[in-house]
Amino acid sequence: MIEVRQLAKAFSQGSGRAARPVQALAGVDFTATDGRITGLLGANGAGKTTTLRIAAALIPADAGSVVVDGIAVATHPTAALARMGVLSDARGLYPRLTARENIVYYGRLHGMSTAAASARADTLAQVLDLVPLLDRRTEGFSQGERMKTALARALVHDPPNIVLDEPTNGLDVLATRALREALRRLRDEQGKCIVFSTHIMQEVERLCDHVVVLAQGRTVAAGTVAELLAASGQADFEDCFVRLAFGDAAQR
Repeated sequence: MIEVRQLAKAFSQGSGRAARPVQALAGVDFTATDGRITGLLGANGAGKTTTLRIAAALIPADAGSVVVDGIAVATHPTAALARMGVLSDARGLYPRLTARENIVYYGRLHGMSTAAASARADTLAQVLDLVPLLDRRTEGFSQGERMKTALARALVHDPPNIVLDEPTNGLDVLATRALREALRRLRDEQGKCIVFSTHIMQEVERLCDHVVVLAQGRTVAAGTVAELLAASGQADFEDCFVRLAFGDAAQR
């Protein structure tokens, strides 16, 4: 389970006397539970990536907290990260290594033996439909093949919590469908807590058990798709999102 409580974060824009603070987060608050896919939905600049970067201990929050299975990320980042698999928007793979070697390398960083990490790579290859690619160099992989390899790398240590930042960016229809199916299997068969950010309505409708709507660095609504539709008084989910995220301004 991942608990995010009242996160706040500001960045400095410009330099010298022209520098000014830009408030990226000003009250992001949600809980992602086990056995559920939680989607962070928001327009570009809403605070999705900043939230997930704080959760992954890449940057500190100015206020608020992220707690992973009872472990505070700010004070015990190594222990918290051991319970998370993070797929960021930078999916860099080592191109001269095979998919297996990329996965095993990350397993070794998590303290696994080479044999255990390789066996885990075989298991993940079955789950993610990577078997034909496993012992090929990743140089020349398609976006979808790179995504699946990067996801396997993030899951090598079998973390109970999975965090993905806009994982379908650049993927074609078939690769997107394959990713959705993989996430459903991880949720249904292994009870993983999955959090992913997106601005694509269709992904949320088809995949998410729980949706957190972010706007201007704040949580403005949360619930199932059906609950959000009811709260907004809309029949179409895109109209629902616009009403929740932008309110009366969307009508002008």
